Amino acid sequence: MKKSATAAPNIETLPPRRPTRAQAEEAVRTLLAWAGDDPARPGLALTPQRVAEAYGEYFSGYRADPIAELSSTFEDGTGYDDMVVLKDIQFESHCEHHIAPFRGIAHVAYIPNGRIVGLSKLARVVEIYARRLQTQEALTGEIAQALMDGLGARGAGVMMVAEHDCMSMRGVRQRGAKTVTTRLMGCLQTDDACRNRFLALVQAAGSSA
Repeated sequence: MKKSATAAPNIETLPPRRPTRAQAEEAVRTLLAWAGDDPARPGLALTPQRVAEAYGEYFSGYRADPIAELSSTFEDGTGYDDMVVLKDIQFESHCEHHIAPFRGIAHVAYIPNGRIVGLSKLARVVEIYARRLQTQEALTGEIAQALMDGLGARGAGVMMVAEHDCMSMRGVRQRGAKTVTTRLMGCLQTDDACRNRFLALVQAAGSSA
C-alpha cells in the first residue's frame, strides 16, 4: 500500500525561531556600531549582555498566559452581579513601531456572570499584555477580550492613558501629550447606561484619567 505523502508545513504558521543569547548580544553590538560608537570600548563592552537581560524583563509577557491568570475564579455567595472597576493600574510597555517605551495608567472593569476573580489578577493581565510589543490600541483591546474570554463576563471595559516616548523623544517631540484609548465589550458596549457608568467611574475625582 502506497504511503500518503506528508504535507509540507505551512511556513506562515510556523513559530519564529528564537535566536540564541549570543546572537541577540551580537545584534546589539551591530546596533551600537551602526549608531556610531565602538561596541568594544570599556563603557559598552558589557552593554550587549545588559540589553539582552533587560529585554527578558521588558518582554516577559510572551512567556505568561493571561487567560490562565483569570482561571482561578470563585463564586460570590452574595450574588454580586454589578460592575467591578479597578482604577489607576500603572503599566509600562513598548510600541511595536520603534520599540520605544510608553507608560501610563489603565482602568479596567467587568460585569460578573456568576463568578468573580481576585483583583490582583486584573492588574496581572494588564502587566502581561503590556510586556509585549504592540500599539496602545491593540493593548487596550487585548485586555478587554481577555476579561470576556477568561471570566465569561457579561461585559468588559478598558481605558488606557499613556505618554509615548516615540512622540516625546523623536519626531514631533511633544512632551506631555497623552493618548487615551478605550475598548468596551458586551453590555458595556451595547447598553448606554452601563457604558456611561463605566466612564463616570473612571473619570471620577481622584482618577488620573
